[in-house]
Amino acid sequence: MQTMDPARANPEGALASPAVARNTGPILEVLKAHMPATGRVLEVAAGSGEHAVALAGALPGLDWTPSDPSAEARASITAWAAGAALPNLRDPLALDVRDPASWPEGPLQAVVCINMIHISPWAATEGLMALAGSRLATGGLLVLYGPYREADVPLADSNAAFDESLKGRNPDWGLRDRDGVAATARAEGLALTMRIGMPANNLILLFRRV
Repeated sequence: MQTMDPARANPEGALASPAVARNTGPILEVLKAHMPATGRVLEVAAGSGEHAVALAGALPGLDWTPSDPSAEARASITAWAAGAALPNLRDPLALDVRDPASWPEGPLQAVVCINMIHISPWAATEGLMALAGSRLATGGLLVLYGPYREADVPLADSNAAFDESLKGRNPDWGLRDRDGVAATARAEGLALTMRIGMPANNLILLFRRV
């Protein structure tokens, strides 16, 4: 399953995604306000691993486990982690949200998923919600970041063009309807509690395990 934006190899053998440099700061500000102070965090579809290093480094009380189904991504995560040497950053898991056999045991205090839902088939969103619903502790937090379609908000021209380009690359990809994502989450015992507007017409959606 595709989980990474187009990326380039850096001299250390890790991968670098241009989107990470743009969105890490805004994402971190939201996480600082809403994440628990301590506990186990699973990052789904961690891609290059740059977010994992930046977020785990800024939130040292959290035990952070990145994951990705791609061996290339996991190698990049390992390379970034080796350079950072963070005591709270775990080795990456070969986790595919569509395969429950690959899911870690709970309970988790938070699940974080950045820029996956629009570059994966709908079955991945269903799997993500099932994972979060079954592994999060009661009151645990699911954090989603990315662009969405919203019935009550006009679609930005840039997001419309992005959606078209995604579907051109893979007809199973594309911007998802926010209410459809929330309904899928609700079926797994996850309540949408907050919608936060982010730069470049992205959103953070926060869900709690009820």
